[in-house]
Amino acid sequence: MANPFQFTGHITLGLFAEIGRLAVFAGRVNGAAFTPRWYGGEILRQMVRIGFYSLPVVGLSAVFIGAALALNIYEGGSRYGAEQFVPNIVVLGISRELGAVITGLMLAGRVSAGIAAEIGAMRVTEQIDALETLSASRYRYLYAPRFLAAVFTLPLLVVAANIIGVMGGWLVSVYGLGFDSTVYLRNTIDFVTREDILVGLIKAVLFGGIIAIMGCYQGDRSQAGATGVGRAATLSMVGAAVLVLAFNYVLSTLFVEIGL
Repeated sequence: MANPFQFTGHITLGLFAEIGRLAVFAGRVNGAAFTPRWYGGEILRQMVRIGFYSLPVVGLSAVFIGAALALNIYEGGSRYGAEQFVPNIVVLGISRELGAVITGLMLAGRVSAGIAAEIGAMRVTEQIDALETLSASRYRYLYAPRFLAAVFTLPLLVVAANIIGVMGGWLVSVYGLGFDSTVYLRNTIDFVTREDILVGLIKAVLFGGIIAIMGCYQGDRSQAGATGVGRAATLSMVGAAVLVLAFNYVLSTLFVEIGL
């Protein structure tokens, strides 16, 4: 039987080693992303793939989340005679938390896994080795455009998710719960603040970087064969989703502490 302390130490050292490799990789990607030279055409192409093609799934997720949120808030508020606070809580929850988190999780499944599969296929077919043979940096040509595209487009997707999610709550409240449309919209606009929107956008920037880096990192470390590529896609999706939730909590705590 293996020594439990030895096993625990091995797992701990492996975890810290993986965190170190990921941190070094993220530093190299950031260094390539924010220093010349930039591949503008590739960045725009990735923005379309990451942003525009993700809009349908983000919109559908947001409208159902907003609708379900309104129903549950109404159900809970009705126990205390506080049904009138439905629009206030819906817009606050979506703009500060759910808009960014749901968008991040959707893109973790769609974008991060897709990037990992694409990069992994290039790795196992030696396309990345051929690229570096031509003295082209994979960090600058492959990873930085995907990172920048995700950082730029995720806040735009979050804005769209916020609007669609609030409208989902409005639809359920007006046509299902008997709220007056004008009063609902006025309460929503009067209650939300610039700080609420800013919090969601700051989270979106960080989530975009996490999603792209996890996809590129796992794809770059992909092993040979279809199994290795599939495993890289799975690990990137799971890792990005966990980090999105973890950093969402950290940022929410930080914003509460500084009063934002």
